[in-house]
Amino acid sequence: MSEDCIIHEHDVVIIGAGGAGLRAAIEASKSGASVAMICKSMLGKAHTVMAEGGAAAALGNKDPRDNWQTHFRDTMKGGKYLNDWRMAKIHAQQAPDRIRELETWGAIFDRTEKGLTNQRNFGGHTYPRLAHIGDATGLELIRTLQEKGVHMGMDVYMEYTVRRLFKTDGKISGCFAYNRNDGKLHIFKAKTIVIATGGITRCWAVCSGSWEYTGEGHALAYWAGAEMGDMEFVQFHPTGMIWPPSVKGILVTEGVRGEGGVLQNSEGKRFMFDYVPDMYKDEFADTEEEALEWVTEIVEGKLATVRRPPELLTRDVVAKAINSEKDAGRASTHGGAYLDISWRDPDQVKKKLPGMYHQFKELAAVDITVERMEVGPTAHYVMGGIKVNPETQETTISRMFAAGEAATGLHGANRLGGNSLSDLIVFGKIAGEQAASMALEIKEFLPINQSDIDEVVAETLAPLGREGGENPAKVVEDLREMMQNKVGIIRTEKLLKEALNDLDKLEIRSQSTSPGTSKIYNPGWHQALEISAMVDVSRMCALAALHREESRGGHTRDDFPVPDYKYWGKINSVITKKDVMAIEHRSYPPIDDELKKLLDIEDLHEEE
Repeated sequence: MSEDCIIHEHDVVIIGAGGAGLRAAIEASKSGASVAMICKSMLGKAHTVMAEGGAAAALGNKDPRDNWQTHFRDTMKGGKYLNDWRMAKIHAQQAPDRIRELETWGAIFDRTEKGLTNQRNFGGHTYPRLAHIGDATGLELIRTLQEKGVHMGMDVYMEYTVRRLFKTDGKISGCFAYNRNDGKLHIFKAKTIVIATGGITRCWAVCSGSWEYTGEGHALAYWAGAEMGDMEFVQFHPTGMIWPPSVKGILVTEGVRGEGGVLQNSEGKRFMFDYVPDMYKDEFADTEEEALEWVTEIVEGKLATVRRPPELLTRDVVAKAINSEKDAGRASTHGGAYLDISWRDPDQVKKKLPGMYHQFKELAAVDITVERMEVGPTAHYVMGGIKVNPETQETTISRMFAAGEAATGLHGANRLGGNSLSDLIVFGKIAGEQAASMALEIKEFLPINQSDIDEVVAETLAPLGREGGENPAKVVEDLREMMQNKVGIIRTEKLLKEALNDLDKLEIRSQSTSPGTSKIYNPGWHQALEISAMVDVSRMCALAALHREESRGGHTRDDFPVPDYKYWGKINSVITKKDVMAIEHRSYPPIDDELKKLLDIEDLHEEE
């Protein structure tokens, strides 16, 4: 081994310390495996804390009519039937047990009057389904998982960035990382690896993601030869802050709408009634009176017996509606829409949405109990990611697993709010369990090729030896602006082809950036290294978007504005690394007949 590298050996290496990574680490440690958890930031800083509204699980506490079958149906319908139905089934069936398990580990959820875990309404869910803690659910989930995990003997490597996955004879054999503080180089020999690195939304200028979300987990898997799926489907959350500019993109939880918040344009009109798609007509209110009746029942703690307000349509529908109002000249003062919950009792707003109250008070000088919020779409989540076996979460690379936002399959073309948190704990558990089971059957670590080590060490140190190049921050800024303008919420063939050409130029620019010579506390060096991942995940998104000549879910083509029902629910994109980035399209296995009966058959658009 290179004398420049510090060497570690662990049965299971988990990359990422959010909800999926922590849940995987807990399960793997429980199995008796030696576990390393590598995280890019500090433990507890995971992006999971930004999931505020709740975790979706058919507990049936708020409405006893709810069950896993309805949750399955809602997930499939919200995903426009491009979901891996096998993952949707597992998720719907296991989510309630994972929530109850969190409670036994000390999670403090809000309670009903009968002392049961309370649940709130969210877009796309038939019944109140989101277990929540005010509007800080993700924070409580991370707190609980960390509290459980730190006592299980895992080793945690904080502020490390993984740069390469090693393969030996086609199997994962370890990974290479560097310490972001002192620049020291590390090799982790591993029998199995779990990728739980979250999403890619820092590739867009307006996003709800923090600095870590540069897509390196997706890129690591792609570079290792794993299949990537559905990368065209990026969710633009309808409600991010848009003013002042310093907070643009910060998430405004869907819980505001779940508690009765209404969307209005510059004319004061509640515009979502004009945007209800045909496939949802029977489920959503037609008039303000009908919608108010629904909200009144929710506020009074009754069961909702009338149709839901259109503000609780799926995120893709709401985001595009706000965009349409802007295009029609009816935007709010700063180019978005107004979100109003000031009609509710101020004490209830502060009780139900304490985080949102303080967020707007402190960051925008807006009191949401008396004033409207200004909101607009923000890049929030990628439905695409690493393709996995639905039963085991193993990727197409032997001994490599993936879970959470880094994996694909569960959400199809669009994710329902609240499904992300239950996704993390359901599939994080499975990934950790399966990775440990496999690792414990492997007697010896595979040798890592010295040439592979030398290559990644040279790549990692290369930026430090460059002089006279531009600041890597400028390349990243230009990439994010370009993706916002050309691969954003509305796409066209012309813009997507321009984006792919621009990415080629950005890649060339990135190879001559100069971040300075120090390895110690050098953010410019980190950014220079991140660009290659950002370019490749952006390229995956643009390429897949170019090849999907229809509009569906999180993917909208202005030149192909309607879904292509010939391929409805059948064709998913798959990207792999060959001489160039290659794309093909294939289908999941046909859905089980019994499960098919749970779906709205008229929405499947099947040929007779």
